[in-house]
Amino acid sequence: MISFLIKRLTFGLFVLLSLSLFVFFLFFVAPGDPARVVAGDKAPEAQLQQVRENLGLDRPMPEQYLRFVTRAAQGDLGFSYRNRQPVTDLIVRRIPVTVSLVFGGVLFWLALGVPIGIISARNPGTWKDRLGQVFILLGLSFPTFVLGMLALYTLYFLPRTAGFTLFPPGGYAPFLENPAKWAWHLALPWTTLALVVAAIYARLTRGQLLQVLGEDYIRTARAKGLTERRVVYRHGMRATLTPLVTQLGADIAVLLGGVIVIEQVFGLQGVGALAVQAVQNQDRPIIIGVVMLGGLFIVTTNLIVDLLYAALDPRVR
Repeated sequence: MISFLIKRLTFGLFVLLSLSLFVFFLFFVAPGDPARVVAGDKAPEAQLQQVRENLGLDRPMPEQYLRFVTRAAQGDLGFSYRNRQPVTDLIVRRIPVTVSLVFGGVLFWLALGVPIGIISARNPGTWKDRLGQVFILLGLSFPTFVLGMLALYTLYFLPRTAGFTLFPPGGYAPFLENPAKWAWHLALPWTTLALVVAAIYARLTRGQLLQVLGEDYIRTARAKGLTERRVVYRHGMRATLTPLVTQLGADIAVLLGGVIVIEQVFGLQGVGALAVQAVQNQDRPIIIGVVMLGGLFIVTTNLIVDLLYAALDPRVR
C-alpha cells in the first residue's frame, strides 16, 4: 500500500508540474502586454518598461517559470495585475464559498440519486422503476443554468409575489457564523447542482445493481433465506460501490468547472466568479492561480479515490 501511495503521489506531482509549464507557456506566448494591464493603455513607454522590470517580465521565460514554480511551492502565486493584492489571499477568501457549494452538492446528489437507483433496480418494470427512469431522463435533459433559472423562478420569485420568502435568490453566509443561514442561502444552488448529477448516479446505481442482482452468488444468498433488504444492501451494494466511487472521483474533479455556472446564476462570489472576473480583466496571475488550484484539487481528489478504490479492490494496488 505504501508503494502504491508513493507512485500516486509521484504521478500527481508530475501532473501539477506539467500543468504549470503548459499554462505558463500558454500565457507567455499569448497576445497582449501585461504591463499595459497594470499601468494602463495610455502609460508612456518608460513607465511600461519599469513595470516589466518590477514584475520580472523582461527576463527569459525559463527564468520566469523557475521563479514562478519556486514561489508557488511556498504558497506565493504573485500579485493581481488589477488591484495589486496577493493572488493567494484573493483565492483563499473565495474558497469557502466554492467548497461549500461543491461538497453540499455532492451530499445532495448522493442522497437523492443512489436511493432512486436502488428503488428502481429493486422494482424493475414497475411504476416505481418507470418513475425513476423519468427522473433520470429529465435530469439528463436540462442544462444546469436552465434548472438554476427554474429554481429561482419557482422557489424565489413566485413565493415572493405571493408575499413570503422560501429561499433567498443567492448570497453566502459563513458556516461558522450561522450554520442555519449558511444552508438556507445555499439550498437552491445545492438543489440545482444535485438534480443534474443525481440523475447520472441514479442511472449508474440502477444499471450496476440490476447486473449484480443477477449474479450467482446473489441467488445463493437468496436461497439461504436472507431477506431481500440484506441481499441488496449487504451483497449487492458492496459490489456496486466500486464504479460509484470511480464516478464520484471523476465528477468531483471536474466540478470546479461546473460550479462557475452555478455561481454566476446565484451570484455566489466563489473561485469560479473570481476566474470569470480575471478573464474579463486579463488578470493573468489570478487565472494561473485558479488553474493551478483546480489542478491541485483534481490531483488530490483522484488520489483519495485511488486509495478508496485500492481499499475496495486490492487487485488494483
